[in-house]
Amino acid sequence: MKRLFSILAIAGTMAFGTVNATTSASLSTTTTVTTVTQDSSVDEENLSFHQELKKRFIEGGAGFMGIVLLCLILGLAIAIERIIFLNLSTTNSKKLTSNVEDALSSGGVEAAKEVCRNTKGPVASIFYQGLDRADEDIDAAEKAVVAYGGVQMGQLEKNVSWISLFIALAPMLGFMGTVIGMIQAFDKIEAAGDMQPSLVAGGIKVALLTTVFGLIVAIILQIFYNYIIAKIDSIVNDMEDASINLMDLLVRYKK
Repeated sequence: MKRLFSILAIAGTMAFGTVNATTSASLSTTTTVTTVTQDSSVDEENLSFHQELKKRFIEGGAGFMGIVLLCLILGLAIAIERIIFLNLSTTNSKKLTSNVEDALSSGGVEAAKEVCRNTKGPVASIFYQGLDRADEDIDAAEKAVVAYGGVQMGQLEKNVSWISLFIALAPMLGFMGTVIGMIQAFDKIEAAGDMQPSLVAGGIKVALLTTVFGLIVAIILQIFYNYIIAKIDSIVNDMEDASINLMDLLVRYKK
């Protein structure tokens, strides 16, 4: 529940900032159209990348562009929450293994469990589950480590599938906006009974803008998604190596 609230808080903050930026951009655009008509060509040449992006977004219309923007906001909110969670889940497994080994040698299993309780991260949790079965045979401890490792892996991968959904959904929405815009353009041609480029050029441009922004959203989220997947793989590999080291420690402790 706390993670859900954090995702919603991040999404709300990003949405609020985006709405303010879009609103201010719309107001400034309306004022500029009424006051600076003669210098429009000069202004277009001097627009920065950020200003050009806002201008194109407004030109694309609030329909599909708003949905594509929502995909970006939700995808980034989940990605940021996952990145924070994964960074907090990263543990120095070598140091933890050394501390557990020293605790086993000096104070036994309870001292080693206390070390794990005072250490954050999935590796420490897996160590604790294995040490909790240390009084039983090695097979029981190994089964506990494997089972709890699967639980921890599920926690690491939580909500990641939503990012992949938004990666696929954003360009599809952009393509849908393009197709609908092309249909509307041909409707205008049919109603006019004449093929004039000026009649449909604006509509086609707006339709293509939805595809461009859909692809931009997908590219941004794909970068975050690949980073998160790489981070998860690194933590999982660390968990597996640490689990093997724990089994070796328990075997030596039993002897």
